[in-house]
Amino acid sequence: MHLIGVQVIPEQGGKAGFTVEFVGERGEIVSVSMRNDAARSLNRLNAIEQAKAIFSELANTDIETIENGGTTVGEPKMRHSARTTKDADEMESQLDEGLEDSFPASDPVSITVSTVPTDRVRRRK
Repeated sequence: MHLIGVQVIPEQGGKAGFTVEFVGERGEIVSVSMRNDAARSLNRLNAIEQAKAIFSELANTDIETIENGGTTVGEPKMRHSARTTKDADEMESQLDEGLEDSFPASDPVSITVSTVPTDRVRRRK
């Protein structure tokens, strides 16, 4: 993966934590979500370094030897999005969180995409 960008996304204005997204040139995105502690020691300035440390630790972990309650786990557990699992309550919760994060903004977040139809037609001269 050839890194072309890094995004730091605050959760509830940074109070709950941050998500750091590493973006690759072919559209790959690797996200590291980190929750803040009681002292709120995680901030926008140190979130990237913390995410790199977590990512490095993960890269050096042998998935075959992860122990869970004394048993060996062969594959990591995948977390599916609320949209793919059609979990309406979770989608509503995520929308509420997005609204809180964007307040006070002039345009609140939306879970739908809208387009504006126009009757303008380009005319060739």
